[in-house]
Amino acid sequence: MDKVLSFHQGQLPLLISIPHAGLKLTPAVADGLVDQARSLPDTDWHIPRLYDFAQALGASVLTAEYSRFVIDLNRPEDDKPLYAGATTGLYPDTLFEGEPLFKEGLAPSPAERKHYLEQVWHPYHRAIRHELARLRETFGYVLLWDAHSIRSHIPRLFDGKLPDFNLGTFNDASCDPSLAQRLTHVCQQAQGYDHVLNGRFKGGHITRHYGNPAAHVHAVQLELAQSTYMQEREPFTYREDLARPTQAVLKQLLEALLAWGQARYRN
Repeated sequence: MDKVLSFHQGQLPLLISIPHAGLKLTPAVADGLVDQARSLPDTDWHIPRLYDFAQALGASVLTAEYSRFVIDLNRPEDDKPLYAGATTGLYPDTLFEGEPLFKEGLAPSPAERKHYLEQVWHPYHRAIRHELARLRETFGYVLLWDAHSIRSHIPRLFDGKLPDFNLGTFNDASCDPSLAQRLTHVCQQAQGYDHVLNGRFKGGHITRHYGNPAAHVHAVQLELAQSTYMQEREPFTYREDLARPTQAVLKQLLEALLAWGQARYRN
């Protein structure tokens, strides 16, 4: 397979993971998709652009190139469900709305999916492990921010409208509770936005698996409502008028994350 990820190495103890913004498809996936899936509607659209300030901030940034329709990088290798109720798996077979993802009989074969696991999933997670190890060795601690977005209305997955900022810390298991409190305070001060901590989205596999406060690895997932920065339906247009103030809040969140780490590990 060709390039499966993009990586920028930063100078601060912060890694931003962007696992669901990829747009590449394998031939088997592309040939099998139903018509309504060809626009890749369940993509975390424009997240690299929304976080384009992060490199200047000093963060390391890891971005997937392949679509979650090929393989979901935020699901465990054994495909064990992360949430009760409706969800999607390691190899998605439905759209978020519940419709089949592939035409009948045209889903990728088990052998093809094993190849995706080896050539897409494993490289992404090796990159996470290596960068977390490097940063922890350099700084004594590391902060992991898993960046996501989703349409604000998906009845199959959640009731009503999703809050704008959905912070997930796996019920305080993936990071120190005081860090979650600091981030929640930033959201409380952000006028015109609402937020929740450990609501419908508590953190996926990346947050749950790598977050380990006892080992000084603090992981947080942000599931951002796409209504805060883009047109949620086709053609999924990035809206600078919405994105600019949302970026300001994102930058405040990452700065608060870094400030918490510096204060906590000052000595």
